[in-house]
Amino acid sequence: MEPDQTVPATEQRKSSFGDTAIWMRGLYMLLLVLAFGVAQMLLCVTTIAQFLWLLFSGEPNVQLTHFGRSLARWLADTALFLTSATDVKPFPWAPWPPAS
Repeated sequence: MEPDQTVPATEQRKSSFGDTAIWMRGLYMLLLVLAFGVAQMLLCVTTIAQFLWLLFSGEPNVQLTHFGRSLARWLADTALFLTSATDVKPFPWAPWPPAS
C-alpha cells in the first residue's frame, strides 16, 4: 500500500461521542429505564390486586384486566425503544397504548 493511501486508525472509526442525537436518546433511555422500574412495581401491585379479586369474587376484575393489558403494551413498547428495536418513543411522548 502506498503511504498516501493509508488512513489513520482514528479516521477509520467514526466516533459518536459528539452526536447530540445519541446523547438525547441516552437521556430518554435513562428516563424510561426509571419509568420501567416503576411500571414493574405497578404491575406487581395490579397482579396482587387481581389475584385477591379472583379469590373473593371468583372472576377477574374487568378494569384491572384492561389496565393490565394497557400496561403490558406500554412495557413492550418501552422495551422495544430501550433495545433500539424502534425509534418510536413510548408514552409520555406518544399516547398511552389502548388495552385492545
